Amino acid sequence: MDADTAETKPPRSSQNSAKTGSKTGRSRVIKRVLMVVAMLMTAFHLFASFLWIAPASALREVVPGDLLSKYMIPLWGQSWSVFAPEPINGDYYFDVRAVVKTADGGEKVTDWMRATDVELDHSTYRPFPPRSAGLGIGVASDLKGSWDDLPDDQKAIVKLDYFKGEDSVDRLTSKLNDYSDPKGTVASYLKSERLATAYATQVAKAVWGEDVQRVQYQAARQNVVPFAQRNNPNAERPKIQPVPVGWRALVVEEHQSDEEFAKYFCASDEVRCTSDQ
Repeated sequence: MDADTAETKPPRSSQNSAKTGSKTGRSRVIKRVLMVVAMLMTAFHLFASFLWIAPASALREVVPGDLLSKYMIPLWGQSWSVFAPEPINGDYYFDVRAVVKTADGGEKVTDWMRATDVELDHSTYRPFPPRSAGLGIGVASDLKGSWDDLPDDQKAIVKLDYFKGEDSVDRLTSKLNDYSDPKGTVASYLKSERLATAYATQVAKAVWGEDVQRVQYQAARQNVVPFAQRNNPNAERPKIQPVPVGWRALVVEEHQSDEEFAKYFCASDEVRCTSDQ
């Protein structure tokens, strides 16, 4: 190797330093980008949680469409109703039964099954219960609230059966809209009923299999012993307040997974599914 070549070739240590510096620069950029993304996600989560927890106001319109509810439910939904002035003072139940096709081609009506008891079993005595363990209670609460707001004429229609044909939901909607609805409660109820029917469909398929033809469900609330009677040893809880709903056609949403729901739901000791038999 001659002198000229030795002088023009940079030292190996300088090359390594340049490569290390380039890698360090790229890693810093990546870290900063990740930090900014994390900060933005955290800021959105805090803002969304604030909007969700705070009383309903025009501020919620900042989040377009139903993005807020889709983000918060089911993973991040929360409520401050355990505190005064309106603490939780009752239990919600959600019962399901179904009509299943028998081996001889006939049909059989199953017994009622309390889905909320099954889901509560997933959280009882467990320090880290799944958030989905309160799904049935949420569905029952939502349906009960929407049903309470309906006028009496619409409540009578809800009791009827609507399961024949692909237009069963359209026929129910049309019938409900035939009567006066001064507060515009029908649309909200139909949304709650569709959610409840989709949930009942998954429960029924998980418990009784793919031969389920239609479902019927009943949401109910039972208040606790009134505060004024808390020291009375003979005090009894008030009667259950049911939401009577007729038979409904099955509803399967695109995002639902019957297989995954069955694995979760049937893991409880409170229910015996067809897959366990």
